[in-house]
Amino acid sequence: VQVVESGGGLVQPGESLRLSCAVSGFTSSTYLMAWFRQAPGKEREGVALICPGGSTRYADSVSGRFTISRDSAKNTLYLQMNSLKPEDTAMYYCARGTSWWCPRSFSQSDYNYWGQGTQVTVST
Repeated sequence: VQVVESGGGLVQPGESLRLSCAVSGFTSSTYLMAWFRQAPGKEREGVALICPGGSTRYADSVSGRFTISRDSAKNTLYLQMNSLKPEDTAMYYCARGTSWWCPRSFSQSDYNYWGQGTQVTVST
C-alpha cells in the first residue's frame, strides 16, 4: 500500500490549489479516504473525508471552500482548495481508512495508511 501526496506550494491569500493523492496497492473507491493537515505547533486535524459511497464531510473551517473528490480510473484522491487563507498553511496528509465505513467526524485512529505530506503555504 502506498499513498503519495503532491500539489502543495506557496500561494497568496485568495488563490487556489489542488492537491493530489496517488494510491497503489488498493482501490481507493472502496475505502474511506481523507485529508488531514498539521500546522506548526498544532495538532493534526481532519479537513475532508470521502466515503466509498461518495458521501463527504468537511471541517467547519474549510466548508464551502474545499472540495474532496476522487478519480476511480486513476485511483487518485483530490482536494480542491479555493479562497485560501493564511490559516490554511500546514502540511497536508492523505490517509486511507481502516475499512469501508463512513464516520461522522474525523479521528486519526480511523486511518491506518498515511502519506508523507505536501506543504501548503498561504502568504503575501
